Amino acid sequence: MIAASAVAIHLSIGSIYAYSIYQIPLNEAQGWGTSSVTTAFSIAIFVLGITAAFLGSYVEKYGPRLSGLAAAVLYGLGMVGSGLSVQLGSLPLFLATFGVVGGMGLGLGYITPIGTLVEWFPDRRGMATGLAVMGFGAGALLTGPLGNYLIQSVGVATTFYALGVLYLVLMAAGASYLAKPPEGWLPEGIEDTPENQEEAKSALAGIENLTAKEARTSPRFWMVWLIVFINVSAGIMLLAFASPMLQQIAGASATTAAFITGYIGIFNGGGRIVWASLSDYIGRTTTYAAFFAIQIVAFFVMPQVAGVWLLAGLIFLVITCYGGGFACLPAYLSDLFGTQEVSAIHGYALTAWGFAGVAGPQLASAILESTGNYTSALYIMNGALVVGLITVAVLRWRIGKLQDADRSRGASGTTTEG
Repeated sequence: MIAASAVAIHLSIGSIYAYSIYQIPLNEAQGWGTSSVTTAFSIAIFVLGITAAFLGSYVEKYGPRLSGLAAAVLYGLGMVGSGLSVQLGSLPLFLATFGVVGGMGLGLGYITPIGTLVEWFPDRRGMATGLAVMGFGAGALLTGPLGNYLIQSVGVATTFYALGVLYLVLMAAGASYLAKPPEGWLPEGIEDTPENQEEAKSALAGIENLTAKEARTSPRFWMVWLIVFINVSAGIMLLAFASPMLQQIAGASATTAAFITGYIGIFNGGGRIVWASLSDYIGRTTTYAAFFAIQIVAFFVMPQVAGVWLLAGLIFLVITCYGGGFACLPAYLSDLFGTQEVSAIHGYALTAWGFAGVAGPQLASAILESTGNYTSALYIMNGALVVGLITVAVLRWRIGKLQDADRSRGASGTTTEG
């Protein structure tokens, strides 16, 4: 039920991935330009990252239930306010309600269930957080058809009102059941010993548990931040330009490209649970190394692909790495810093998402405008992915160094910050 409650919250806020359904109706009904409507989406993603960073400590202080209810109110108000702004024909109000207020609800709602799940599932952190974050990735699969039906039936303004109320109810219901496990709780089948209690707090032996403030100043945190930034930039670039890339590189028709793009949500959501569950067995560092290795090959091959479905398969593969990166992140942070303040640390790390949400599409747009094709953008992003793989290797070396130092000190010394 704890996991189901988390999924209810993430399914609701995952509706942001279906934002494109509002694009044409807002263009036609309000006369707002495409770039203006897209700006609301960019603001929401950026505010998500910033809110996650600054309100992570709020989640730690007040707990998941109150934080989840606050997220429900913010996101619900953002959607209802969007409906009002459409009714009034006010673009600035739309940017403020959907982008800022709704974005705050997104950020708070995203991080609220994560720390709770990590503590309830210390032996399956990847699987548990993957379930919730899969809900975020799959949110568009539910909102897309429902939103389209409502827009055609009752108009775009009323659609925002209806969805706002629906999300408020779903998120509030999910938040009302969220709670931290009792102090010292362990899953059934795990013996309650000091060793197992310590392992439940930090899965990597020899790694010191840190507060959010301490984690923020450690080199390994900033290596994780860079890894997330590069992984998200690559994935979100494809999310933004999948359809035109399929048409330009592989010669797909607009209809075929739109059909293929519709399947991206499945791989985004599915990749989250598959990769996150796998990471429980092969380790999070190995999983992130696999993300970058796969994407380096995919981005190198993409410009040379002739077949439409071969290119689509490569895009789907990259999108699983994009979704998997989000799903593995909370578990990885708890591995590296412990579960003491993982919600706040997760919030800081998600600022990488906010910046990547701007950097990825903007880079592709600038290169496309200057060169007229996506080949250069893909190769430049490939260079960034190589940097990401090197960073993973350095982080692995850093972790090993910390563990070696801990073993050499035995039980008598103090650990060194890393």
